[in-house]
Amino acid sequence: MANNNENSVTTPPALHRYARLCAGATLCLIFIGGLVTSTGSALAVPDWPLAFGKLIPELKGGVRFEYGHRVAAGVVSFLTLGLAIWATRAEPRAWVRKLAQIAFGLVIFQAILGGITVLLELPLAIAVTHAATAQAFFCLIVTFAAVTNPRFTEAIADAPSPNGKALTKLAGITTGALYLQILIGALMRHLGAGLSIPDFPLSFGHLVPPLDSGFVIVNFAHRCGALVVTILILATTLRVLGSFPNDPWIRKPALGLIALLLMQLTLGAFTIWSGRAVLPTTAHVATGAAVLTTSLLLTIRLYAVSASLERAEPARLRGSAASQGPAESTTHGQNTVHGARA
Repeated sequence: MANNNENSVTTPPALHRYARLCAGATLCLIFIGGLVTSTGSALAVPDWPLAFGKLIPELKGGVRFEYGHRVAAGVVSFLTLGLAIWATRAEPRAWVRKLAQIAFGLVIFQAILGGITVLLELPLAIAVTHAATAQAFFCLIVTFAAVTNPRFTEAIADAPSPNGKALTKLAGITTGALYLQILIGALMRHLGAGLSIPDFPLSFGHLVPPLDSGFVIVNFAHRCGALVVTILILATTLRVLGSFPNDPWIRKPALGLIALLLMQLTLGAFTIWSGRAVLPTTAHVATGAAVLTTSLLLTIRLYAVSASLERAEPARLRGSAASQGPAESTTHGQNTVHGARA
């Protein structure tokens, strides 16, 4: 990801705390965006960038949710601008500065997508792209917060697992699968297919429903995706917990991932059983984002451990060679001379 000299520098602690604030604000924004979709308020304000031709419209009905979403998006945009400026001035690593700058560009792109979504009256492709970009932006902010954590830049030479690279790869696959699962969920939500299969855990009373409708296919694909990511999360976290029995920095996101998975599965069930009630449906969206970024955080921390182990191994070998001392070198030289005489 970067060279050792760059990773030896120090990020201002306040910048890391500010990045965490940005991440929290982004999660709130995703929840509010979920409220807009869950309440059917996406077109409650039909124009953009103004609202009924005003800066502040009359806040009634679905306008409260849609306009609230716009205000929250504006707050996150300004926070991200602040992050990009601060990082450019204070962050010593060029690749980390670029993360903040890309995040600001992405939040502007996201705002434009949101406006197009309104002006074109919710075209499916744009609406799903808007959801996908929101998750990508959240991942960028969480990544920035993770790599500005002082622990990330420390040399973790005492890491107890030699399997860091393999675990990092598994966690990365899990994170990618979660992102894909969220995209399928976004497609299902914007198609209005959330209740195309009205029962759970079965599907029309069967393990596999009759796949005679595109809505049913998308809904069932989301359920199958949930099974796949559940298996991947359990495989990842169990291996991590077994490999790092005494490292809370690695164990905390792994344990958090299991807790969030259980919460997400429960919310998914209640979303169906409640007929897509607003609160469980919206919480399901926000918790999905939290699951994704917790998996990403675990991947980043595993990367830090594996990279530290790679740096520590050559140093250990050099130290071992030095500890042999000149005596062994002299003995080796004597043996060479005797061999030549023979």
